Amino acid sequence: MLQEADQLWIFDGDAVPFMGLPYTTRMIVIRLPDGGLWVHSPIKLTDRIGEQLATLGPVRYLIAPNRLHHLFLSEWQSRYPEALCYGTPGVIRKRDDLNFRGSLDGDGPWPWAGTIDQVLFAGSPVMEECVFFHKPSRTLIVADLVENFPEQSFKPWQRIVARATGIMAPHGKMPLDWRLSFVFHKSQARRSFAVIMDWQPQRLVMAHGCIVRQDATRFLTRSFQWLAGG
Repeated sequence: MLQEADQLWIFDGDAVPFMGLPYTTRMIVIRLPDGGLWVHSPIKLTDRIGEQLATLGPVRYLIAPNRLHHLFLSEWQSRYPEALCYGTPGVIRKRDDLNFRGSLDGDGPWPWAGTIDQVLFAGSPVMEECVFFHKPSRTLIVADLVENFPEQSFKPWQRIVARATGIMAPHGKMPLDWRLSFVFHKSQARRSFAVIMDWQPQRLVMAHGCIVRQDATRFLTRSFQWLAGG
């Protein structure tokens, strides 16, 4: 557990295999003004993590930000049955065995709205993610919208694949295959990106890779150049 900003902590978990690459996992925990914890993309739950969370506050909300970030939700719901779970439409359809309180494609009102803003980054049939902004610390929180892996995450041959897909630090971005899936609806994605840029985030925390702790807006401008034009 590492405190990244006031009332915001990150927990790094073990890597999971995906598309032939080891994807490191990370969850973000925010303590809301009422003391409850908002947990983004829960990682594998261990006794140690449970003990650390207990020192921060009660777990109130579990967030599945896209259809890929759901692997450990079942164990979290078992341990924290009072926590309310929210997910995107894709993950709700995919995991009908889980209990979701609501879908993140709605208009709210969200119980965390005073502290955290959000936008559904849409325009792709396969890549739909809810992106969050912690207003007090000006921190943008994403899952797969941006991946920014350090070289040491991969073996030499894996680095070749990672560079080809555009997910290597310090120039990480959305993986190439997902970028291509927006080809017919870039205008919709641009509207989502405009909301993100209006927030003017100072920090960018992603589920996979190196955190951007300074000048996040400039990083994002470069990372989303693929949205320009057409």
